[in-house]
Amino acid sequence: METRNLEKTAAAASSEEIQPLTLTRKTGKSCTYLYIKRMQDIVLSALALLLLSPLMLLLALAVVIDDPKGGPIFSQVRCGRGGEAFRLYKFRTMCVDAEKRLEELLPYNEMTGPAFKIQNDPRITRLGRFLRSTGLDELPQLVNILKGDMTIVGPRPPLFREVLEYTDYQRQRLAVTPGLTCFWQVSPNRNSLSFDAWVELDLRYIREQSWLLDWKLIFQTGRAVLRREGM
Repeated sequence: METRNLEKTAAAASSEEIQPLTLTRKTGKSCTYLYIKRMQDIVLSALALLLLSPLMLLLALAVVIDDPKGGPIFSQVRCGRGGEAFRLYKFRTMCVDAEKRLEELLPYNEMTGPAFKIQNDPRITRLGRFLRSTGLDELPQLVNILKGDMTIVGPRPPLFREVLEYTDYQRQRLAVTPGLTCFWQVSPNRNSLSFDAWVELDLRYIREQSWLLDWKLIFQTGRAVLRREGM
């Protein structure tokens, strides 16, 4: 708990610039839906962590063997609902100095808007490409879901440096709890979509979210993982 508080303090400067903004997007969802969604998150994330723990241990070991210069878990402060800071976890898929090398790669950004993505990112490790293509690198975020930082279905949590470049319209993505998967994650050739198209998909989810839609996206995510459509 103390470590988490220190991490939130470190992100306070960025968080304070976001918190005062009034989100124009109102979800209008019933308390019943939100309660069921949270209970579903707790049950499914706990069950998944229990069943997948042997696989996660093997993946953690594989990450260290593939690149022994760093640990198996990468953590990063992200922007949650309403601009609240939290620390996101995932299996490390990049070299240990990836954050330091970001500046030199910014001119090659293939994503419009504040998000950064390039198809052949030289920072990604050999195993990292496989983990990303299958989505297995995101498994540690089941811990975030169990804790309540995230939900199973919702817009992906952005970095604070990205949010600081958002327009007021784009900041509507922060109106709901961020998720593990959403429309963008199950879109064919998702990395070729513009950032504006990504935002529209997230706002579509916020408008249409329901128990039925959540399960539809969960099943579509499973299919995308099996087809290795994560890159």
